Amino acid sequence: MTELMAEDRIENCILFLRGHKVILDRDLAVLYEVQTKTLNQAVRRNRDRFPADFMFELTWEEVERLESRSQIVTLKKGKNIKYLPFIFTEQGVAMLASILKSPRAVHVNIEIMRAFVRLRTMIATHKGLAQKLEQLEKKYDQRFKYVFDAIRQLMEPPATKSKNPIGFRR
Repeated sequence: MTELMAEDRIENCILFLRGHKVILDRDLAVLYEVQTKTLNQAVRRNRDRFPADFMFELTWEEVERLESRSQIVTLKKGKNIKYLPFIFTEQGVAMLASILKSPRAVHVNIEIMRAFVRLRTMIATHKGLAQKLEQLEKKYDQRFKYVFDAIRQLMEPPATKSKNPIGFRR
């Protein structure tokens, strides 16, 4: 249980999509130790508990984009998956606790909620650091401009490099 609930394992499942921090249904199923199909059936039976801001379905384009970033075999429309995956926001994950009542589901939900809180805290800390840096920059003259620019570059997330596709190109 402890091995599965490693903080980084849950945090790695959290994605930023459509302006929300979300988790894929298949990642939740792995954490809850149930099949994705079983999780989605429970959600469909309780659809009224999951409004659009709690859960939504991916589009085929989003599925292709997500799968192209992963090391897993890419999904082909209609071949490897029958239904588009569900995506759950933090509120949707909390609502899952009301329909999945196993002891495991309770523990997993607690850890997921903690991961969302840690993520929010980290983002808030980063914003606070940027504000402090701005205040220091205003306080000191141009002599420290290079130092502030270097710090600001270190604070930015690394730019994603576009990978050239492997294989034959027409």
